[in-house]
Amino acid sequence: MSTLEDLGIPALSDMSQDEAIEHLRTIRLSRRVPLKKAKSTVIKKAKAKAIPKLSQSQAENLLKLLEG
Repeated sequence: MSTLEDLGIPALSDMSQDEAIEHLRTIRLSRRVPLKKAKSTVIKKAKAKAIPKLSQSQAENLLKLLEG
């Protein structure tokens, strides 16, 4: 089983105060940066989920396929 020591990340208590503050600052800044890719994937998913309207005959054919 793996432990936290296996990650290779030094503990904040083992760092000097300046190192710990800098490390926490970089973590905080990295979380505040918006991901532009996430927005584009949401738009693509919304477009993919769009269902075209069916005509009366297409709807009847679909129902026949589902029943039979």
